[in-house]
Amino acid sequence: MRIVLTWRDKAEQCIYDLAFKPDGTQLILAAGNRLLVYDASDGTLLQPLKGHKDTVYCVAYAKDGKRFASGSADKSVIIWTSKLEGILKYTHNDSIQCVSYNPVTHQLASCSSSDFGLWSPEQKSVSKHKSSSKITCCSWTNDGQYLALGMFNGIISLRNKNGEEKVKIERPGGSLSPIWSICWNPSREEHNDILAVADWGQKLSFYQLSGKQIGKDRSLNFDPCCISYFTKGEYILLGGSDKQVSLFTKDGVRLGTVGEQNSWVWTCKVKPDSNYVVVGCQDGTISFYLIIFSTVHGLYKDRYAYRDSMTDVIVQHLITEQKVRIKCKELVKKIAIYKNRLAIQLPEKILIYELYSDDSSDMHYRVKEKIVKKFECNLLVVCADHIILCQEKRLQCLSFSGVKEREWQMESLIRYIKVIGGPPGREGLLVGLKNGQILKIFVDNLFAIVLLKQATAVRCLDMSASRNKLAVVDENDTCLVYDIHTKELLFQEPNANSVAWNTQCEDMLCFSGGGYLNIKASTFPVHQQKLQGFVVGYNGSKIFCLHVFSMSSVEVPQSAPMYQYLDRKMFKEAYQIACLGVTDTDWRELAMEALEGLEFETAKKAFTRVQDLRYLELINSIEERKKRGETNNDLFLADVFSYQGKFHEAAKLYKRSGHENLALDMYTDLRMFEYAKDFLGSGDPKETKMLITKQADWARNINEPKAAVEMYVSAGEHVKAIEISGDHGWVDMLIDIARKLDKAEREPLLMCAHYFKKLDNPGYAAETYLKIGDLKSLVQLHVETQRWDEAFALGEKHPEFKDDIYMPYAQWLAENDRFEEAQKAFHKAGRQGEAVRVLEQLTHNAVVESRFNDAAYYYWMLSMQCLDIAQDPAQKDTMLSKFHHFQHLAELYHGYHAIQRYTEEPFSFHLPETLFNISRFLLHSLTKDTPLGISKVNTLFTLAKQSKALGAYKLARHAYDKLRGLQIPARFQKSIELGSLTIRSKPFHDSEELVPLCYRCSTNNPLLNNLGNVCINCRQPFVFSASSYEVLHLVEFYLEEGITDEEAVSLIDLEAPRHKRENKWQEIASNNSQTLRLDETMDSVGDDDPFTAKLSFEWQYFRSLLPDASITMCPSCFQMFHSEDYELLVLQHTRCPYCRRHIDDPSP
Repeated sequence: MRIVLTWRDKAEQCIYDLAFKPDGTQLILAAGNRLLVYDASDGTLLQPLKGHKDTVYCVAYAKDGKRFASGSADKSVIIWTSKLEGILKYTHNDSIQCVSYNPVTHQLASCSSSDFGLWSPEQKSVSKHKSSSKITCCSWTNDGQYLALGMFNGIISLRNKNGEEKVKIERPGGSLSPIWSICWNPSREEHNDILAVADWGQKLSFYQLSGKQIGKDRSLNFDPCCISYFTKGEYILLGGSDKQVSLFTKDGVRLGTVGEQNSWVWTCKVKPDSNYVVVGCQDGTISFYLIIFSTVHGLYKDRYAYRDSMTDVIVQHLITEQKVRIKCKELVKKIAIYKNRLAIQLPEKILIYELYSDDSSDMHYRVKEKIVKKFECNLLVVCADHIILCQEKRLQCLSFSGVKEREWQMESLIRYIKVIGGPPGREGLLVGLKNGQILKIFVDNLFAIVLLKQATAVRCLDMSASRNKLAVVDENDTCLVYDIHTKELLFQEPNANSVAWNTQCEDMLCFSGGGYLNIKASTFPVHQQKLQGFVVGYNGSKIFCLHVFSMSSVEVPQSAPMYQYLDRKMFKEAYQIACLGVTDTDWRELAMEALEGLEFETAKKAFTRVQDLRYLELINSIEERKKRGETNNDLFLADVFSYQGKFHEAAKLYKRSGHENLALDMYTDLRMFEYAKDFLGSGDPKETKMLITKQADWARNINEPKAAVEMYVSAGEHVKAIEISGDHGWVDMLIDIARKLDKAEREPLLMCAHYFKKLDNPGYAAETYLKIGDLKSLVQLHVETQRWDEAFALGEKHPEFKDDIYMPYAQWLAENDRFEEAQKAFHKAGRQGEAVRVLEQLTHNAVVESRFNDAAYYYWMLSMQCLDIAQDPAQKDTMLSKFHHFQHLAELYHGYHAIQRYTEEPFSFHLPETLFNISRFLLHSLTKDTPLGISKVNTLFTLAKQSKALGAYKLARHAYDKLRGLQIPARFQKSIELGSLTIRSKPFHDSEELVPLCYRCSTNNPLLNNLGNVCINCRQPFVFSASSYEVLHLVEFYLEEGITDEEAVSLIDLEAPRHKRENKWQEIASNNSQTLRLDETMDSVGDDDPFTAKLSFEWQYFRSLLPDASITMCPSCFQMFHSEDYELLVLQHTRCPYCRRHIDDPSP
């Protein structure tokens, strides 16, 4: 321990108290009636603070550093800010003796001669409590829960935060031993709060929070004035009437003097989190000291002993990491350790310990001898039976009883000393001097042996395990290695501060310096890695490093030096290095290198280490063969290479040694068939074939199908190759095989086509069928894959397959709702009956699913299908009857579609007049049976609502009356009941605007006609628009007898020239007439079209009574429309709204 005075100053008055700012930057002193603020770093007086009128006795800083407080003999306490401004002042009835801030809540305790007060910034007033005696000192616990008060009458009072007394401690001396200073230990590691008490009975005592005393009182022999702990609580400072500051352990063991003064020491404190101490004296002297705690330690091989807490010795086993603490309860000055001995120098004696047993891991020491004598020495060394004291140039050898046996006087200062072993009582010492001399001394010999002399001073020494080499670090940080016998300098390395030989390997040493660890093996280059500290030992793969105060054991893999030996093929030396400690990878590398170098003994040891049985078996087999007389090293090395996976090198060696068969076997066993082929070259084709056969069998067995396919193809086994490729879905391979096969190989090609179909690659299947000329299978393929264009093209070339194509095509079209195309396909296939059945089923489904628009379209298609079948005279009457029936149903469903949408959907898509007309049309048409799906309730409900809206109140009333007799859905119930009531408030007649007019006899017809959709007067059927369902201004007329249809048409055309057809609509019109022909034949259309067949049906003739209002007829379904409506609908849908004929389709 060294004490260094950092700065000193002198005030005019006595320094009664001082306090550090928590960050350690400022120092506040109580000097006279002023406070002095110093810069703690250099002792500069920053500012004196005036505020008190009398002597300032105490000062304290809050833990948060925001404010400090001072107490004075003027009975006042002043609170100051960290900016040195006074912000608050309050008073007591007597002079203030001490102040202390709570470390947690920052509550201030201020104590006077008669009471104490507690103040915090949140409180307006100070809560004061009376005291039975003068309070001399106070201190808060770490957690801020309790305040200890030291009294002049020898009592210590422990109070809680509210000032209530919880514990009272009475010192034995009573008022004869005033408590002058107390302090709680600030350490957070202690389990209990410990209070240090210094009284003027000249005693130092320790107490727990409960009031229980710890240990006994310690006599001081002076009156203590101040006591304070270091920041972490490991040491105590005490000062007083002995005019000095003493350093104690936390247990009260005196360690030494910090600084001697000329007058009483009234206050001493430690700068926070440092080893700086400030002392304030009676004469105004302020001294600032730095305490330097030196490292006291000793090392021998794997045992390291060092001083802890100044009074304890800890022995650490660097390998097992075990530690044992020896409590000396006195200041430990020097430590030495050797084998089973441990020497500890205390101020007045030397203790020699020994281990209980000879066990290398035993850590139990017991005292062997005590030398009760005070010694002064720089270095201490212990041997088996002696201790060696080193003082400047002198070495003394003492027995364990303290008798001086021998003494050596050196030429220069001793810089380094080390025990290098030897028999008990005859150990050798290695000594390095400042003048560069290196000596070897035996403890039983008076004469020192000079090993060598160098020009520079010695800093560190070590001798190799075999005593043949000496490593020296000199004052220039150079590591020099000498041969002891020849005195020759073997090599030197720069940047070294310490050096150590490996205790298990003669040629290895390590040295540290510049933040790096350097490892050197033999004369190889140095291997470096980062490491802080000093190397003090090197045992196997462990390096012992001292950094600051701690010793650590660093595991260093010896890989680098091992590889240096391997590079020079020095396998045995490399093995020795590996034994010190390398990774498994390094062991394996060593084993492989030794094996390739045919150093089987080393290889066997290395493989045993990594437990590689495979290579051990190889080595054993080679050794057996050598015993049998085999000497071909190439053959041995070839086996080694093959084991290592270096197959090409192995093959070359097999060939060189005349064992080509072994190379071939190796390749085939490894399934490396390509390499085997390369190795064979252009050899025997039979061997090549055999190789491929083996290859294919192997590939199939180990489930490598791709390789198997390639091999089977190369071996000509196409069927097997196709099977594997097909099962695994490898289309590319199948394509290659199919294209390579000859068309005569029908079976494999058919297999290929089968797999192409199965794997959804019809194009390749078609290509394969074409290759073998199997047209029937090709047609079937096109049909199955629905590639109709290719099927039709094939059907054109080969008519015998027509039935096989068109029948499936028609079924597919019908299933995909492409009925026109399906109809033509059925016709081509001659299966009209099936077409009708499919259409009937689809129509029924549409009705059931309420798709009435589709139902209308399907019924129209059915009617046209029946018309087509009616060409057969045998079925003509039946089919014509069906034709008219289906036409009627198509009209009904077409109209009902609008009604259904109106009742089911929230928004109406039709005008009220249209819905009104449709519902009337339907009611007139439903005089007999109601078709499936059409609801009379919906129709009447629509009619009632639209009649009411358009003013046909009579009709609406009739509709509501009819609805009463029907089963009404719940959703219409309220609406119909309300409508039935409200219609009663309307007049009992219909609007005349709505009454339909017969354009033949000009009779106004009633809105509800019992006869149906015909005039009640002339029985002329009304012609309705297929979109708005208004009665069209058309009157049918009939030809006189003797006039044929052709003559009638020519006569009509003469009356006025026919207008040109536009937009492909087929319309025959004159100024006042239009004609409708059911079977008009057009020359441009082929005879194959069933709709153009000449049937002897009658023509119908209509005259337009309002020629200016144009009417359009769809040439496909012959439905009539107002031209404007028709054009609008066609523009919207690009097709006829009734028969769905596209506008671009040619007219039938």
